[in-house]
Amino acid sequence: MRPFVLLLSLMLPGPVLAAAALPPAAAVDAEMQRLMRATHAEGLALAVIDDGKVVQVHALGKRNAAGAPLTPDTVMYAASLTKAAFAYMVLQLVDEGVIDLDRPVAAYLDRPLPEYPDEKKYAPWSTLKDDPRWQQLTARMLLSHRSGFSNFAFLEPEGKLRIHFDPGTRYAYSGEGLILLQFVLERGLGLDVGEEMQRRVFDRLGMTRTSMIWRADFAGNLADGWTVDGSTEPHDERSRVRAAGSMDTTPNDIARLAAGLVRGEGLSPASRREMVRAQWPITTASQFPTLQNELPSAQRRKDLAAGLGVVVFDGPQGHGFYKGGHDDAVGNTMVCVERGHRCVVILGNDVRAEAAFPALVRFVLGETGVPWTWEYGGRTFVR
Repeated sequence: MRPFVLLLSLMLPGPVLAAAALPPAAAVDAEMQRLMRATHAEGLALAVIDDGKVVQVHALGKRNAAGAPLTPDTVMYAASLTKAAFAYMVLQLVDEGVIDLDRPVAAYLDRPLPEYPDEKKYAPWSTLKDDPRWQQLTARMLLSHRSGFSNFAFLEPEGKLRIHFDPGTRYAYSGEGLILLQFVLERGLGLDVGEEMQRRVFDRLGMTRTSMIWRADFAGNLADGWTVDGSTEPHDERSRVRAAGSMDTTPNDIARLAAGLVRGEGLSPASRREMVRAQWPITTASQFPTLQNELPSAQRRKDLAAGLGVVVFDGPQGHGFYKGGHDDAVGNTMVCVERGHRCVVILGNDVRAEAAFPALVRFVLGETGVPWTWEYGGRTFVR
């Protein structure tokens, strides 16, 4: 057992609480309506998973400014929930021996990474030519956000990608790390990530209205979004597969994904354990900004760590994992606890709904220990 994992296991909160009965669907609807009023959110969907099975799917409010209703089959933007789905796909490749979590990704490329021509689909790898540390990067580091990259290269001065710390030595959220792993799969191993996601994730789990790129048949039941000031933003018809966040999905489909993840569908027991195991401690006060200073040891949460494609935590109900995702007009979260294989997944096509997430998850699952203040920083939540 790795030292950090041993430390985490010794510092769990007190006795693990027995799983309480889940609230009935009518009560969940009523609580969603109450919290939508409190946050002024126009649209909100929520799914409940129990014992690895989808037991409730709710969709309330509007999907667009014209007032069309949000339904369980409305296509919504998954944002960074894509990362969890991508990690799940990569772990299937690990099980098949296609890629090794701990082999440097450089070994899968036919030339040094900085020698590849820059493409709009990926980061500008050429700007790493004077920093040989890229050769240390592994799939495990990239999936656990330990690449040393900023979140995205366009946030850097002059858009030049940089490595800010020795790879593998700390957590710092980076979409660009997932994009690098996509690049390795596509340019190094000759795979099509969009096709692999379709076959290994969406088809496997029956996610019939989910895709990594825009599909014309989505247009008939599609969610636009609302920003924090209440203005509307049209759905982005994404034309490029992006492992960091291009997935469109529906409330029904994202429920199937969460159920598949929590029960380990299609993964070996070893890979399922790796996904939700504490890979590395998270040492910052909040997730963003991504390259903030680490906290002194005494101020760090001992129950919080990076998994593979997800964040893992320990709370009153034992071990759990979660993943958030948002942009200016979308707020999403997926929270799962291992005990009872239970999850709540929330898709909000109004970013103001995020202020209700802790109350909603608590209403359905009880207190779980999700690190809301780390995820959202100083945000004020409604009760």
